[in-house]
Amino acid sequence: MKPKVLLEKIQFDVTIKRLCHQLIEVHDDFKNSAIIGLQPRGVFLANRINKELQIILKNKKINCGGLDITFYRDDFRKKELIPNRTTIDFTIEDKNVVLIDDVLFTGRTIRAGLDAMLAFGRPKDVELLVLVDRRFSRHVPIQAKYTGMIIDSIDSQNVRVEWKELDGKDRVTLLDKS
Repeated sequence: MKPKVLLEKIQFDVTIKRLCHQLIEVHDDFKNSAIIGLQPRGVFLANRINKELQIILKNKKINCGGLDITFYRDDFRKKELIPNRTTIDFTIEDKNVVLIDDVLFTGRTIRAGLDAMLAFGRPKDVELLVLVDRRFSRHVPIQAKYTGMIIDSIDSQNVRVEWKELDGKDRVTLLDKS
C-alpha cells in the first residue's frame, strides 16, 4: 500500500506555530518552565518548538534540552539500542516541564522519559506535547496535553515523521508495516 501523507511542509510549520501559541497561553514567558525533548526524534520537535518560541517571544532564553531514555526503557535488554546524548544543562527542580516526543503510541517511551527525567530533579508539573497522537494503542495511561494531530490507526500501520534536519524534508506519513 502506498504511504498516506498526513502532513507536508506548510501544514507541518503551521502545526508547530499552533503548538507554540498553545504553550505560551499556559507558560507565558517560560520563566518557570522548561522544554525537554526525548531522544532521538523528540529532540527535533523540541528544538523546532524552542526556535519558534524564541521568534514569538523576541529571543527570550528558554530552558530546552534533550533526554536520553535508553536505559530506562522496559525493552532495552531485548533490542540493540544505541544510547544518545542527554543535553540538560539546567535544573528542573520545581519547574513546569513540557516533555516532547514526535509520536505518542503505546506510551512506554513517555513512561521511560518520566523515569529518566527524575534524575535531574523533581518538577512542579509535567505536561506532554506530541506532534502525532495514535490514540487507540496505549499500554500505559498517558495522554498528551498538546497535540499536533490525532490519528486513528491500527497496529499494522506505522507513523513516520521526517525532519528536514535528518531526512531532508518535513513530512508525516502513515505506512503499512508489512
